[in-house]
Amino acid sequence: MSSSTDIHHMRAALALARRGLGRTWPNPSVGCVVVNKDGQVVGRGVTGDGGRPHAETIALKQAGIEAKGGCVYVSLEPCAHHGETPPCTGFLIESGVKRVVAACTDPDPRVAGKGMRQLKIAGIEVETGVLEEEALALHQGFILRVTEDRPVVTLKSATSSDGKIAEKAGVRTQISCELAMRRVHLERSRHDAVLVGIHTVLADDPLLTTRLPGYDHNVVRVVLDSDLRTPPDSQLVKTASEHPLWIIYKEGDGAALEKAGAKLFQIDPKNVSEVLKLLAQEGITRLLVEGGAKVNTAFLEAGFCDRFLHFQAPLKIGSNGVDALIGHDIVDLEQGFGLKKSKTAAFGEDLLEIYTRGA
Repeated sequence: MSSSTDIHHMRAALALARRGLGRTWPNPSVGCVVVNKDGQVVGRGVTGDGGRPHAETIALKQAGIEAKGGCVYVSLEPCAHHGETPPCTGFLIESGVKRVVAACTDPDPRVAGKGMRQLKIAGIEVETGVLEEEALALHQGFILRVTEDRPVVTLKSATSSDGKIAEKAGVRTQISCELAMRRVHLERSRHDAVLVGIHTVLADDPLLTTRLPGYDHNVVRVVLDSDLRTPPDSQLVKTASEHPLWIIYKEGDGAALEKAGAKLFQIDPKNVSEVLKLLAQEGITRLLVEGGAKVNTAFLEAGFCDRFLHFQAPLKIGSNGVDALIGHDIVDLEQGFGLKKSKTAAFGEDLLEIYTRGA
């Protein structure tokens, strides 16, 4: 059983790791805490933007000679292979730490227990499994990318009280209040990429950036656009040189879009499994889907929804409005798709219901 001290410091490491969500892909966002032999915290680190430097490197550098004889708490097993940088196990061994505690092991075949074995061979006491469940949930996107060739997927839908997303097809309808929209931007900040379908682009002309005061986060914007109908004068294309824009298409001439700065991928956008595989290969670990009825239904029916955010406003649109899902009632997420309501929260007059798989 883990000691209260181990749990306390690992919880701090996990909190650090959460700060980097959406910023470190293709690497996981790892948190690290260094405690000296007297029990004082002398170093903290979280994986840098873009995946470098690693959290252990930052925390050990901050700790300096104070790390010798101390204990390191890390949210994921330290890497044991040479990549763009030397392995973290080497830095840990050189630092003279006495003990390393990892919340969970790394599923990457290049690591997968080798990191902890290297430390043990060097005479360092090792332990894994402290707050493991929390760590596995935090690192789910990275783990799924390694084990299933896909990112973790969050779907988001904003509806009226009667389950509609618009007054009529092709017409933008403002549903969520300002507080709820801020929460959406917070969600974007925790994801590597946000995805929509071409119908959302044509109806809403969205920007899809993360807009939080004082917070800089350049989320990748992904559009499923079979026939390359994304307008060259859309907000997405006009900002493609500043904010990443990836367009997944089946056929068409994308020269103008590429010239504007968009990155094009030619696969079938209707094949959800292949889309997710492509995104994983490009390094995406956490995907937020903000599609309309067609896209959200496709992801749900294909079985790729790990988390569903349902924002519900008090207004009523009526029977002529556009349903949130095609062929399904959004209130049947639990029975129809194996999701369980795990949390509810109020944002002004709007209600957010969070559904998770296996909750």
